[in-house]
Amino acid sequence: MLFPDVHSAASLTVSPDRVQHFTFDSVSLTCEGNFTEWRVRKFSEDGRLSDCRRMTGSTCNIDTSKSDTAVYWCESGSGEFSSAVNITVQNDGNGPILVSPVHPVTEGASVSLSCSLKTQKILSNVFFYHNDKLIQNDTRGELKISAVSKSDEGFYKCQYSGRESAQSWMSVKSEQDQNI
Repeated sequence: MLFPDVHSAASLTVSPDRVQHFTFDSVSLTCEGNFTEWRVRKFSEDGRLSDCRRMTGSTCNIDTSKSDTAVYWCESGSGEFSSAVNITVQNDGNGPILVSPVHPVTEGASVSLSCSLKTQKILSNVFFYHNDKLIQNDTRGELKISAVSKSDEGFYKCQYSGRESAQSWMSVKSEQDQNI
């Protein structure tokens, strides 16, 4: 599920800053901008639109479950909204997640992707895939791209010990668009 970025004075920050999360992770989605009233909206895989149930000020707190796999965005009381972000919850307690950025990466910037288990953050002998094509078998469990280009945009996933993560889309924006 991908929604287009829309230029606005509102933004959404995800903590921890990654697309994929394990079941029962604590995730915070914080709305920022010059507004006093916020709500976090959720469009789930089954097509339902809902609001965050646990808002504290401008922050939505989620203890993740599979039903939290969705697209999220902030809306102010006056109708401004942030760009949307994807959140994916790993349903397999023994499977890996791909640690990748929530927001688009600017061309020329560096980015690091890694593979993680709930019980083990640093893995070795990890396979990384870009658009279903094997691109790296890394003994350090990390994929570093030192200068991101538009050709790096696409779906990424990792494989560890025969188990694959879900795939996540990594968006790349041009330097001219970095303030959008």
